[in-house]
Amino acid sequence: MRKSPPFDSQYNAARDLAEATAGEADYCAACIAGFDGDGSRSSDEIFLEQNARFQAFLSDSTALDVLLAELVFSLDRLTSKVSADLDSFRGLTRREKMAGWFSRQRMWRMHSARVREAPVVEQLLDLLTKSDLLAALLDGQRRSLAARHKSAEFGLLDIVEHRRRLVDEIDIARMRMKELNAKALNTQGRIGVYGNKAHWEQMEAERLALKAEAERISVEEHAMRDESQRRERFINMFQAFVDRLNGGIASCNVLIRKLSVDTEERLIIYQAQVDTDRPGMKVRIKPELFPYIAASIALFEKGMLVPQDLVQRKSRADQEFARKFPTYAEERSDAPLIDVVRKSPTFGLGFFRSLRS
Repeated sequence: MRKSPPFDSQYNAARDLAEATAGEADYCAACIAGFDGDGSRSSDEIFLEQNARFQAFLSDSTALDVLLAELVFSLDRLTSKVSADLDSFRGLTRREKMAGWFSRQRMWRMHSARVREAPVVEQLLDLLTKSDLLAALLDGQRRSLAARHKSAEFGLLDIVEHRRRLVDEIDIARMRMKELNAKALNTQGRIGVYGNKAHWEQMEAERLALKAEAERISVEEHAMRDESQRRERFINMFQAFVDRLNGGIASCNVLIRKLSVDTEERLIIYQAQVDTDRPGMKVRIKPELFPYIAASIALFEKGMLVPQDLVQRKSRADQEFARKFPTYAEERSDAPLIDVVRKSPTFGLGFFRSLRS
């Protein structure tokens, strides 16, 4: 199994990249909003400059999704490790068994001391702290992307609609040119055939006027065609930006759902441990201490987190995560979830586990 980088360094990298991509997204959104505002430079010069920045955003934004997914997955993997550590308490060590040959009371005292001294509670509290940090980062990222997506999409729609009007106007101009040229040709054919010299001169003047009008419309049609092509070139770039924003929002939604379910799992494991540990440990988890996972903690405080229900939701969240991030499809953790409903009659410990479906 691939080893994940340390959470703190990975989190700092994701946070810094999120800040950088926010600046890049602001630049891209401003380009869309100010599309018709810079007439001092050529279209090619503007496109080359903007395209480089847009491509940087697309690359960095995709990399950020990968970093965030790695963070969510790494916490899930650490949770599985804590769960496995708790499961090890179900049995006795060799030293404890040897003590039991002489005194069963001493054997159980040694076992209880090992359970109490294990840093499981601290590990779980650390995981919850990391979960809250990551939830804050994901929530901020989703809100940022959603706000930029809304404004960028509206700006893009205006540009696209303008191009559609141009296409319609180009079609009208071409039909008008065809009509004028046909009239001019018809008038030319009548010169010298009907009427007198004065009449012919009048028809020639009409023909020249028709040709002049056709030429004027042709110039306008050419300018509109150039503008339509310019817009099409930028529209493709802008559309890729809007699509990436939308993809980033979708990624955040998947990651937030998985992180939320995984957080509930950590709380259930915590409950299983504090039920067998020192009294008063539950008060160390309060919504005000973990504001971004407060909804899950509120359920925890009310005793509304049910392992059987969580198993099904976690399976769905994991499947959705694997579809969105195929890299992790082969690395899904199959470690079982602690079931706090079933109690061990031998040890009195609340960490018998049921397999995830």
